[in-house]
Amino acid sequence: MKIDRNPIQMQPGIRPSKKFGFGCMRLPLLNPAEPGDIDREQVKKMADLFFERGFSYVDTAYPYHEGASELAVGECISARFDRKSFLLADKMPILRIDRSEQYEEIFQDQLRKCQVEYFDYYLLHNVGIDRYPKHNKLGAFEFLKKVKEEGRARFIGFSYHDEAGLLDRILTEHPEIDFVQLQINYLDWDSPVAQSGANYKVCRKHGKPVVVMEPVKGGTLASLPPAAEKIFRDFYKGKGYEEDQIPSPASLAIRFAASLPSVMMVLSGMSTLSQMEDNSSFMQDFIPVSDEELALIDEIRKIIESSNSVACTSCRYCMEVCPQNIHIPAYFGLLNLYAMTGKKTGMYYQRYKEGYGLASECVRCGRCEKNCPQHLPIRDKLEEFAALYETKQ
Repeated sequence: MKIDRNPIQMQPGIRPSKKFGFGCMRLPLLNPAEPGDIDREQVKKMADLFFERGFSYVDTAYPYHEGASELAVGECISARFDRKSFLLADKMPILRIDRSEQYEEIFQDQLRKCQVEYFDYYLLHNVGIDRYPKHNKLGAFEFLKKVKEEGRARFIGFSYHDEAGLLDRILTEHPEIDFVQLQINYLDWDSPVAQSGANYKVCRKHGKPVVVMEPVKGGTLASLPPAAEKIFRDFYKGKGYEEDQIPSPASLAIRFAASLPSVMMVLSGMSTLSQMEDNSSFMQDFIPVSDEELALIDEIRKIIESSNSVACTSCRYCMEVCPQNIHIPAYFGLLNLYAMTGKKTGMYYQRYKEGYGLASECVRCGRCEKNCPQHLPIRDKLEEFAALYETKQ
């Protein structure tokens, strides 16, 4: 793997002094069965350490912890620290909006819950093909411009989980956007599903700085498979690290994201004080990943990807001849993601079936298999996918 290390020009004031942010979507809980039962005393300790180590960026959203995250931020951070000492990002829950008046109503509610008078960074939450047309017409982007002009938001953007082509269209149609929040991690870099690398390159093209979410892929890259763990530890031992000095796998994942020159911030959703201690320790004096570490990342990624269910290269030749217009590469990407993590990702499925045929609509004509350079058993794999994603369980 190679990183284009050439920086982009960012507008004054948009990039915080340090690239590590406190993501408030996985806060510690008093009762694990109750997402809203946040352990506020532990959050306060986490915030204290976060600010003591020189960090400033805090990220929350309307639906996090069933609405309790914003309240926790208000109580544990806004009420305890000078407003000018931290940067706060929040997001408009466009999924819940059907009337243009709701943008202002919800925004006011968010200010109240967070106990602030303005947001430093304000985003439309989770823009994608299923939401963009509706909210583009409803006035979401006009609302962003309005709150920025009024000083109630300093910088405006949106978070995004979808294909690079749509992202390019949105940024072309809305050059007023200041930044984009993307899912970026080394496992998703070439993924046909998450499209981390492709989306990042679109932001580079438009000169937009990036805020990174899921740098550790929901914890997947914090605990490596045994074979990957071994080469990880052997690498750092070979660099002279003692056993108790070897960095955590999570640190490598976060540093990878932070090393990308267009990235202005990397968020980590930490659930314990110990996670805050670990993650903030190596980001205090951030050192970009070396070329040797990038080679290590490639080895780790190959081991993880070896568990893939189907060796699809996303060439899309199959789609050229499919009479049902089934998005075969995207569905196979989801199959591989399930093989690696054991988790289904319904959001991506909903978006990647938009405008395409369902896997269960395959008529088994076999044209796709004749056109596939990899000679994959596409029809059988589509059946496997349909059983996984289209069958109610």
